[in-house]
Amino acid sequence: MMEQQRGPLGWPLVAALVAVAAALGFGASHWLAARHAPVAAPASTSGATAAPAAATPAAASAADNGVEVKIPAEYIVIAKIAVETVGNGGLLAEILTAGTVAAPPNSEAVIVARAAGNVTRVKRQLGDTVRAGEALAQVDSLEAAAMAADHSVANAKAELARKSYARESSLFEQGVTPRQDMEAAQSSLAVAETEAHRASAVAKAAHVAADGKSVAVVSPINGRITAQMATLGGFVQPQTELFRVAGDGQVQVNASLPAADISRVAVGDKATIVASGGAPVEATVRSVTPTVSGSTRAATVVLTPVAPVRTLVVGEGVQARLHVKNGAAGLVVPEDAVQNVDGHDVLFVRTKDGFRVQPVLVGTRSGGVAQIVSGVSAGQQVATRNAFLVKADMIKSAKD
Repeated sequence: MMEQQRGPLGWPLVAALVAVAAALGFGASHWLAARHAPVAAPASTSGATAAPAAATPAAASAADNGVEVKIPAEYIVIAKIAVETVGNGGLLAEILTAGTVAAPPNSEAVIVARAAGNVTRVKRQLGDTVRAGEALAQVDSLEAAAMAADHSVANAKAELARKSYARESSLFEQGVTPRQDMEAAQSSLAVAETEAHRASAVAKAAHVAADGKSVAVVSPINGRITAQMATLGGFVQPQTELFRVAGDGQVQVNASLPAADISRVAVGDKATIVASGGAPVEATVRSVTPTVSGSTRAATVVLTPVAPVRTLVVGEGVQARLHVKNGAAGLVVPEDAVQNVDGHDVLFVRTKDGFRVQPVLVGTRSGGVAQIVSGVSAGQQVATRNAFLVKADMIKSAKD
């Protein structure tokens, strides 16, 4: 009875177990297939990896593509970016030296007191424009009174001698007095006139005023007052410097020259003057001292600008490049003009709207000058001083 009841109950149980086993086998097969399947790279990761690879060649070829950096002309002036012409020359054809802007001998005057006394009036001050013959100050002096008195006495004696000679000459013509008296009167007149002329010259050189008690401090040239030592009420001695006036004319540059280079520089050679706050100025060599000074052990070369300029200030320190005639042929630029962009040497060539990046092949560098083997030609305008500012602006624009 019990065995008959087990038979019918076993078949449904077996069927259920078979179904569960089949489901488990199907799931396991799918799990193993997914485990061993290759994983695809995310699209975003692939794109991010490819982007730098493409960006690096683009950055590296910036110099080769002739990128133009647009810079307004006003910014070039404010940033003091110098632009110079690529010229023919060589490393041995340029001498880089330092100099000082000075006034030529006839363009600067040291004005001194001509007599001892007290400064009673100061008519002009530092920076004022003056003209030749204009009084800058007034000094009351006992010496001025003495000079004025001598002048008056000499004039009186000359007038008396003149009348005596006229009288003796008339008496001699009438036969009243001998020739000897007439000649003595003539000699006295010559002596008196000479003394009067001397006294007048002394008073005029000291600029004695019409009142006879003061002297005027007078400027001998046109220009501007660059130094003032005169103080109202101060006592001054003769030859005491009271003012210094610089003329409005031409200036010159006194540059140092090593003894070894004296023979390489000749009068008439071309030169370039580079000031700290202005464009390069073309100049010529006016003279070269044949000896060196005892303190600097260097000779002095005098440079004169080709055209009048107002950018050079007397006393300012400048840089000078001497273009000598016995140098090797080639193209040269200041070493500051050569910049490195992405591992390439470049020059920034001036364009209408700014500068163009121009790759160049640089030869030897020496003495602040770089030799350009290829890439530019003579006559092109390139950025020299502060050229690194153009490079910085190019990098900034690329990032933006």
